Amino acid sequence: MAGETLTTRLEGRVSPMAALAVAVFAVSTSAVLIRWSGAPPTVAAFYRVLFTTGLLAPLAFTRHGEHLRSLGGRDALAAGATGLALAAHFAAWFQSVEWTSVAASVTLVQAQPLFVAVGAWALLDERLGARKLGGILLAVAGMAVMSAGDLLGGALVGPRPLAGNALAVVGAVTMAAYVLAGRSLRVRVPLVPYVTVVYSVCAAGLLGVALVQDVALLGYPPVEWGLFLAMAAGPGVFGHTALNWALEHVEPAVVSVSLLGEPVGSTLLAMVLLAEIPGPWTVVGGAVVLAGIAVTTRGRQTG
Repeated sequence: MAGETLTTRLEGRVSPMAALAVAVFAVSTSAVLIRWSGAPPTVAAFYRVLFTTGLLAPLAFTRHGEHLRSLGGRDALAAGATGLALAAHFAAWFQSVEWTSVAASVTLVQAQPLFVAVGAWALLDERLGARKLGGILLAVAGMAVMSAGDLLGGALVGPRPLAGNALAVVGAVTMAAYVLAGRSLRVRVPLVPYVTVVYSVCAAGLLGVALVQDVALLGYPPVEWGLFLAMAAGPGVFGHTALNWALEHVEPAVVSVSLLGEPVGSTLLAMVLLAEIPGPWTVVGGAVVLAGIAVTTRGRQTG
C-alpha cells in the first residue's frame, strides 16, 4: 500500500510533457551507449532488456500481481508475439548502430509509424488516407536519398553502412509489429505488468539469438556491465517505459511527433561524444524522412 501511495503521488506530481521530454532525451542516448560498448550487439541488447525487466519486475509483482496471475491464454499468446517482435527489433537495430552512422540508423528505425500505418491498413482494415500515403511516400524517398546519395557521394559512415541502413529499416518494421501485436493487450493490462511480461519474453528471445550466435554472455569488464545497466535505466526505464506512461496522459500524435526529436538528439550526441559527423545526404535525406513521419503521424489522427 505504501509503494502504491508513493507511486500514485509521483504520478500526480510529474508533468506528462516533462516526462515526455526526459523520455526523448533518454532514448537519444541509446545509440551512443551501444557504440561505447565493446560487447556483441546481441549481448548488449539482451542485458539491456534483462536489466530493464529486473528494475520493473518488483513493482509489477507488488502492485499488479493480480494482473499477472489473471493473464489468460490469449493474452499470454499476444504478449509472446509482442515480446518476440521487440526482440527482433533490438537484434536488428543494435547491429545497425555498429554498421552505419548513428544519424542514419536512428532516423531509419524511427520510421516505424510508417509501417504501423501500413500494417493497420493491411491487417486491421484501418483507413489509409491520402495524407498518410503521401507521408509514407515522402519518407521512403528520404530513405532512398540517405542511402543512395551518400553512396554516390562517397560520404557513407560506418564499416557496412548499406547493410546497417537495411537493418535499421528491419528494426522499424519489427517495432511496428511490436506496436500492432501489443495494441489490444495494452488496453487490457496496466503499463508495468504489460512491459514486464513483454520484456521478459523479449529477453528470452535475445538470449536464444545469442546462444545461436555462440557469443560470450559472461566475462566482460566492469565498464561493460555499467553500460548495460545504463542502457536499461536510461533508454529502457526512463525512455520507452516513460513513453508508454506518457501515452496515457497526452495525445498519441504529441508522443509521435515528440519522438522525432530522438534522431536529432542522437545525432548531436554522436557529434559531441563520438566525433561522428553525418554526411550531407544523410542530413538532407533524414530531414525528408522526419517530415514524412510527421505527415504520416498527423494523418493517423486526422485522416
